[in-house]
Amino acid sequence: MAEQTFDIIVLGGGPGGYVAAIRAAQLGMKAAVVERQHLGGICLNWGCIPTKALLRTSEINHTLHHLPEFGFAPVEAHFELDKVVKRSRAVAKQLSSGVAHLLRKNKVTVVDGTGKLAGKQTLAVEKAGAPVATLKAPHIILATGARARQLPGVESDGKLIWTYKEAMIPPAMPKSLLVIGSGAIGIEFASFYLNMGAKVTVVEVLDRILPVEDEEISAFARKAFEKQGMTIHTSASVKSARKNGDSVTVVVEANRKSQEITVDRVISAVGIVGNTENIGLEGTGVKVDRTHVVIDEYCRTGEPGVYAIGDLAGPPWLAHKASHEGVICVEKIAGLNDVHPMDVLNIPGCTYCRPQVASVGLTEARAKAAGHEVKVGRFPFIGNGKAIAMGEPEGLVKTVFDATTGELLGAHMIGAEVTEMIQGFTIARTLEATEAELMHTVFPHPTISEAMHESVLDAYQRAIHF
Repeated sequence: MAEQTFDIIVLGGGPGGYVAAIRAAQLGMKAAVVERQHLGGICLNWGCIPTKALLRTSEINHTLHHLPEFGFAPVEAHFELDKVVKRSRAVAKQLSSGVAHLLRKNKVTVVDGTGKLAGKQTLAVEKAGAPVATLKAPHIILATGARARQLPGVESDGKLIWTYKEAMIPPAMPKSLLVIGSGAIGIEFASFYLNMGAKVTVVEVLDRILPVEDEEISAFARKAFEKQGMTIHTSASVKSARKNGDSVTVVVEANRKSQEITVDRVISAVGIVGNTENIGLEGTGVKVDRTHVVIDEYCRTGEPGVYAIGDLAGPPWLAHKASHEGVICVEKIAGLNDVHPMDVLNIPGCTYCRPQVASVGLTEARAKAAGHEVKVGRFPFIGNGKAIAMGEPEGLVKTVFDATTGELLGAHMIGAEVTEMIQGFTIARTLEATEAELMHTVFPHPTISEAMHESVLDAYQRAIHF
């Protein structure tokens, strides 16, 4: 068993971990990544990337069934599920190999195995129960991520009740499906299966779907999904699930009334649990709160020399947040003078359903609750030439400004390609732009992004095209 010394060790090779290691190498540190399974983590291998490959297929499937609207003769559109899944897995494999290349290029040492804190500045690594190496460094970053939370009474079995992982590699297309939870993961899978022809029901315990989004966007999304044929139950909870051979009967309770819904498969998407077990936190100053490691603004834990980033360190549970945390953490360790703490209100959130949803900053309700007097602008896609030409007239851009200062407090969008467009508002918030800069910005024509401009103008009664 080898003993090796580094400047920095990262436990976990996901979007937070591998980015942290590469940034450390760029800054002249000798860095190592310990990964037990797949470089790229859950996001790249079983989350963000392969789901987008699946969702792209479902978008194509939807388009093929609406060819006459674009002047084409109708065709008998059908898909081969095994090839759909194979493409998704190939995309994930390609990018995981790309991460390995990037780490080699930056001379980051990759250790294959399971790591565990083993005393001051020490990480012990084992593989299949056998010791592999003892690694030492004055700085150890924990980036072990998270896993799907299990709902009591409706635990996943990999066959009839799925987590995101099984939902990504279905052996056969279910004719009917019930999704528990309407956050980004739940809604993306609901949208995928719906657009691939399944009958989909969504059950959400809160009073609206996509509950972290602005209320208007949530309402717009629900209307759009129901128009597509999705059944949605809000203020509802799943009490139990009974397996019947090749189907599941779920008991759903809402307004003190229960009903049974029988479907081929169930997807449980009710949140995540941080991977804090078996990484040597016992006897350290690392504090865990509701399965997530507590950190300060520079990702430092209560144990000197130990840091935590990404899903392990709490919300928002987004890959780009993990990557940025990794950079902040490493640059602070390196002593850079211009390191800024993470501002979670400047982290955009994207949901890749149909229609897409994207947002950054405060919702209208949260802005008012924070004491702001607000000006709100809205612009519908039906007033945008490019959206109509694309056959995507269903959408809305909403902007929220402080009425006194003109600060852009939040931006919320639903519609085609809004996950690409949200970065414009994210940059505006980072630059602390006001309505004046946004109004004076020239948006190209014809683009859907013009709806962003019009929404800003509308907040100040200056909209041109609506």
